[in-house]
Amino acid sequence: MPATPAWPPKSAPRLFVEDELGAGRSFALDGNRAHYLGKVMRVSEGDTVILCDDITGEWAARVGQVGKRRVDVKVVERLREREAVPDLWLCPALLKKDRFDLVLEKATELGVAAIRPVITRRCVADKLNPDRVRTIVTEAAEQCARTALPEMAEPVKLETLLAQWPEDRALFFADEEGGAEAASAFAAHGQPAAILIGPEGGFDDAERAAIRALPQAVPITLGPRILRGETAAIASLSVWMAQAGDWQPQE
Repeated sequence: MPATPAWPPKSAPRLFVEDELGAGRSFALDGNRAHYLGKVMRVSEGDTVILCDDITGEWAARVGQVGKRRVDVKVVERLREREAVPDLWLCPALLKKDRFDLVLEKATELGVAAIRPVITRRCVADKLNPDRVRTIVTEAAEQCARTALPEMAEPVKLETLLAQWPEDRALFFADEEGGAEAASAFAAHGQPAAILIGPEGGFDDAERAAIRALPQAVPITLGPRILRGETAAIASLSVWMAQAGDWQPQE
């Protein structure tokens, strides 16, 4: 007897959708999603696709009619609930476009709950394209089989971020001039938490003083080398996940 093929197949395309999903729901995918399914993945009627809505989790769906500009799908069953996400924010200063794209992509892969971009005096950029941002984080989540997307905030000036900072959330501040050893500080404070990463050229003296004046701020060091902004973000997130996040063994 031949083995029964796995369902859903591991090769099934994966997409995030805006619609809230549920068993038996039917709807049409259009635009870039229809192009991806119809032209790139070449799905046909009866094929399986995996859909996520960032609300209810991951679902298997069957493809119906495939047209030039739309693909009809019908949701069959839920495969996984939306994953639990550690209560960590990343607050990265804006960088050059390609470097900040990398930060968005890797922060999504590593599992942050929210990304809150910051504008500082030495930033080389002062705005983001929201459609571009959403595309980057969504594609990163799809490729890594995630069922949750990070909450994306509009960029704010550093002084605004500090003025509105929640009383119960530690703000780990990667300070080139030194601070507590990162891994120990992360483990000691736990959640909720956030990591603040500076721009190319770092924070200026006035900004550094303002951050250190915040009661919730915890200056940390990321080691003996000066790291670029995107490297500091990825490294600090990795250490935090290992010490206080969901890389810890689950009981």
